[in-house]
Amino acid sequence: MNKQNDPKREQPNNPLHGMKLADILASLVHQYGWEELATKININCFKKDPSIKSSLKFLRKTQWARDKVEQLYLKSDNRK
Repeated sequence: MNKQNDPKREQPNNPLHGMKLADILASLVHQYGWEELATKININCFKKDPSIKSSLKFLRKTQWARDKVEQLYLKSDNRK
């Protein structure tokens, strides 16, 4: 593989590049808990019977919600 097609070089300015949505969500749940996460991001999958699995299913289909989760993660203290 040549350096031009190296996946690590494709998005050098994207702080979430290489991060899994599941890891981002788990980090936020650990930091805030479901109840506080639901107040920060007003979506039903965080309010009613929340789980990582159901939330991931919704977030993968709903770009605006995923964008909000990613923005909250970037602002949170859990970033490495």
